[in-house]
Amino acid sequence: MDKISVLIVDDHPVVREGLRAFLELQEDMEVVGEAADGVEALEKVGELLPDVALIDLVMPKMDGITTIRQIKNLSPSTRILVLTSFSEDDKVFPAIKAGALGYLMKDATPADLSESIRSVYRGQPSLHPQIARKLMNQIAPREEQAEERLTLRETEVLRLIARGHSNKEIAAALTISEKTVKAHVSNILQKLHLADRTQAALYAVREKIANDGQPGDRP
Repeated sequence: MDKISVLIVDDHPVVREGLRAFLELQEDMEVVGEAADGVEALEKVGELLPDVALIDLVMPKMDGITTIRQIKNLSPSTRILVLTSFSEDDKVFPAIKAGALGYLMKDATPADLSESIRSVYRGQPSLHPQIARKLMNQIAPREEQAEERLTLRETEVLRLIARGHSNKEIAAALTISEKTVKAHVSNILQKLHLADRTQAALYAVREKIANDGQPGDRP
């Protein structure tokens, strides 16, 4: 079984040591490296191309948000999971916009941490409940203004977005062209007044669309 390769980025050695000890107990995960700051993180990502980068936000040399943005430019396939002590808006929203797919507080349980790593590895958002509420509060007022409803096909596309599928994978699952998928994604974002696929996935999770068994699901 292929293991999820994880890079730990945190400026506290004790935190890195604790995370490594826990993650190495997971049968499906492998810690491939550590970094103490953003500059070192970029070097490690370029060298190791990890599946998941576990990143703190307050670090020397380069802050976490800048680090996230540069990692996504360097290695788009690397999923970002923020693990931090900060839940302020000026940390949460820039981190999500920079490309973080998950955002956990350091008080998260070990079980929540391991499941979040698995989720972001699959391309699915994973958020601490406090952070999810913040994002939903930002999205909800705009959703309430939406008058147009999604079609059945758009709902199918939204469900697959929430499950981490790319446009190419969605096209294959629904037997339609990628161009058609892109048009559906654009319509979904416009109708729900959402900014991007991450917000669309969060909406689907909140509305319990992501786990519904509907046409277009893979066997």
